[in-house]
Amino acid sequence: MLSVRAVSLSLSGRRLDTIPEVLSDGRMAWIPTIGPEAATGLLKRQYRAAEKRAGKVYQIIEIQSLRPDLLRASTQLYLAAMHSPDSRLSRAQREMIATTVSRVNECHY
Repeated sequence: MLSVRAVSLSLSGRRLDTIPEVLSDGRMAWIPTIGPEAATGLLKRQYRAAEKRAGKVYQIIEIQSLRPDLLRASTQLYLAAMHSPDSRLSRAQREMIATTVSRVNECHY
C-alpha cells in the first residue's frame, strides 16, 4: 500500500502544489506545480483557456506550470496536431493514434 503525503512549496511568493507520479518501479516522483488558484499572468490565461476547452485544468497542463511559455507552445502544438482542419487524417483517426501511443507508453492521458 502506498502512502502519499501532501507537500506544499513556495516560489516567488506563490504557493506550489506537488503532484505525485508513480514510476514504473513503484517509486513516487514529486513535481512542484503552481495551482490554478495561485496562477498569475500568462499561466492564469493558459489555465482559463484550458478550463474553457476541457472544463478543468488537468494535471498534464498543471505539470507544465513553472514554464507558462512552454505550456503555451505545447498547447499550440497539441491543438495544431489534433484539431487542424488541414490534416489528411480525420479527427477520429488522430484520436485513435494518440490513444494507441498513450496505451503503448502506459500513459493514462
